[in-house]
Amino acid sequence: MSDRRLPDSAYNWTSVVGAMMVIASLSIMFILFLIESFVRESSVYMGLVIYIVMPVFLVSGLAFIAIGMHFERRRRLRGDSSRFTGEIRVDLRLSTHRNATIIFMLGTGLFLMLSTVGMYQAYHHTESVEFCGTTCHDVMKPEYTAYQNSAHARVSCAECHIGGGADWYVRSKLSGAYQVYAVLADVYPKPIPTPVANLRPARETCQQCHWPEQSFGSRQDLNYHFLADEENTAYPISMLLHVGSGDGEDGVHWHVSKDNKVEYIARDEKLLDIAWVRMTSPDGESVVYHNEDEPLSEEEIATLPRHTMDCMDCHNRPSHNYLSPNRTVNEALGKGTLDRGLPYVKMQAITLLDVEYEDTPSALKAIDEGLRSFYAEEYPDVLEEQATSVDQAVATIQDIYSNNFFPEMKVSWRQYPDHIGHSEFIGCFRCHGEVLANEEGDNITADCSICHTIIAQGEEGEEGMISPRGLEFIHPEDIDGEEFESPCSDCHEGGAEQY
Repeated sequence: MSDRRLPDSAYNWTSVVGAMMVIASLSIMFILFLIESFVRESSVYMGLVIYIVMPVFLVSGLAFIAIGMHFERRRRLRGDSSRFTGEIRVDLRLSTHRNATIIFMLGTGLFLMLSTVGMYQAYHHTESVEFCGTTCHDVMKPEYTAYQNSAHARVSCAECHIGGGADWYVRSKLSGAYQVYAVLADVYPKPIPTPVANLRPARETCQQCHWPEQSFGSRQDLNYHFLADEENTAYPISMLLHVGSGDGEDGVHWHVSKDNKVEYIARDEKLLDIAWVRMTSPDGESVVYHNEDEPLSEEEIATLPRHTMDCMDCHNRPSHNYLSPNRTVNEALGKGTLDRGLPYVKMQAITLLDVEYEDTPSALKAIDEGLRSFYAEEYPDVLEEQATSVDQAVATIQDIYSNNFFPEMKVSWRQYPDHIGHSEFIGCFRCHGEVLANEEGDNITADCSICHTIIAQGEEGEEGMISPRGLEFIHPEDIDGEEFESPCSDCHEGGAEQY
């Protein structure tokens, strides 16, 4: 036994297995780290293995070594109870003890150094866009795809969903632990429900970049619109959006002014059925608006969640917005990726998009076959003479579908209302209009000119359709003034049903 370089307690199968786990883990981590360093495009799963999975085996191996030595020492001393005191003695005069001490100190130093680097890398890895969007590929594919096409595509997921500070970081990881379980156990809902519960206040995330107090005036917004007729007639609407300032009294950002406080109570989780609103002015005076037809009871007012209005109450889909067929096809026609010269191309595109397909591959196939068969039956000369335009139309419609429809997760624009505006969802009219009234019977104003002014509409050159002073909205089709009596979303729901 004199040739042993370590204490006798180190020589047991449990500790040997632990040592093999440590050596194997370190070797694999080192090799994978080299691969990740030199390969231009590494997989998100590489980082997952290096910084999260393998460290678990490394720590487990170290624990095996310690446990094995503890029980081996107890076994060796069990025969002489007078010698067993439960104490660990280190005698540096013995070579075995010196070797064990040196290994322990060097190993501890190396472990602490690797742990520091590993935890730092693991932190950044779990905060990365790739980790959030692609680790659970099937589940997060809709959100990740929409995010890549959004105005926030260069802002990391963590900057909005977590923000700075350890408090919300810990909360997000605890929430993420359940989400991992839900994915592994296949118990996650389809589609993922929104709004997100206990979302961090917008002033701690959105307003780190956006500053309502520094917004002012109005900005021009051009809405492409084409009729679903044979000529795909253009009917664009150009308007000035009165953004206003968070410090001012006018404009859209009045709602989040630091001087005004707007609270509301909704009956539903999607915050569409708002039944109670209280507005508090800078002087402290409050005005309460109730749903006259179905007022909330005193108990409901006391128990239902009360929300204080912030950015997310209107900008509720800033990075994960699934656009409707009507909107996406209008944009494609406006940009020229869909050829307006193809008869009824808008109608056909919307019809093909607004179908519940079993999965994405079958949807793409049906879009290809559906558009070509329509022109083959109704306009065979178009299919022959404008073959390139038809091919481009098929590719464009398929691209629209791939970026906005995810049948595997039961996701489309219908499942996620967008509260900006009021063209396809009720949006502004959740509060504005005739639904809510105060004690005097006054409603929250529905005067459109408070938020926007139409400066041009219809085909270019039409008399009376352009005015910098503002125009009254003219519906492209005569609907007997109904456009002024009810919200746009009563008819325009974004799909084929409105045509």
